[in-house]
Amino acid sequence: MQHAVGVPLPPPHPPGPVGHVAGPPSPAHRPGGPPVARAQHPGAPLPQQPPPSPLHAVPSGPPPRDTTGHIPLPPGGPVAAPLPPTGPAPADTGATTLAVLLIGPAGAGKTSVARHWASQRRVATAHISLDDVREWVCSGFADPQTGWNDQSETQYRLARRTCGFSARNFLANGISCIIDDAVFPDRPVVGLGGWKRHVGPGLLPVVLLPGLEVVLERNARRTGNRRLSDEEVAAIHGRMAGWYGSGLPIIDNSGYDIPTTARVLDDVLARSIASPPTW
Repeated sequence: MQHAVGVPLPPPHPPGPVGHVAGPPSPAHRPGGPPVARAQHPGAPLPQQPPPSPLHAVPSGPPPRDTTGHIPLPPGGPVAAPLPPTGPAPADTGATTLAVLLIGPAGAGKTSVARHWASQRRVATAHISLDDVREWVCSGFADPQTGWNDQSETQYRLARRTCGFSARNFLANGISCIIDDAVFPDRPVVGLGGWKRHVGPGLLPVVLLPGLEVVLERNARRTGNRRLSDEEVAAIHGRMAGWYGSGLPIIDNSGYDIPTTARVLDDVLARSIASPPTW
């Protein structure tokens, strides 16, 4: 039986007596319509109404704001800086809830390293790829191969805010996260400043910067819109060199494979917890 659109389903009826055969609802139970009086035999007891089902209970008051599941999202800058260890510096970060920003040019291996690092930790960790979130936009998609324009700027800003909210969501539920993005040192408001606003001051940035020859070789193996021209890769790599002298930890993974780079990343993060970088 179908009910009219917008009409709530009636609550389940209590089981009838033995031998009772379920049939179509009487007019008195017709959904959406006014109740219809039925004749009662003299002296017959009034029918007992079933108690309201909790499945159909109407919640009182508006739903709580800024909640995910049963855990409220913290307001403002939700990610506090990790507490430094009281004893010797830890050998790894496997038992610490962290928010990490992995910075690097196209072809640096950010996505592969971030995914491997997240999968090897002893605590739940999520990898958030900015490129993956950016590519959710199918209509009016700003292809990086066409260059930088207002549409690209808008798309990246939206993707960063979405990644920031996802990071806050994971962290509020006790799940670490690592975000990878090509953040330029000459755009502090959009880059690190934007990530600090989206995630919080406890975000730990690390730069992954192999040599130009390595980046060009890795970019050549890419396909689709993630493969850039050699000229653009070289220009991005040159701008990324501005991170030297910034105070952020930098990993040159030119001679490292993915597992080795992930181990070096964890060691760098352990030192960052003990002595957070100023940014």
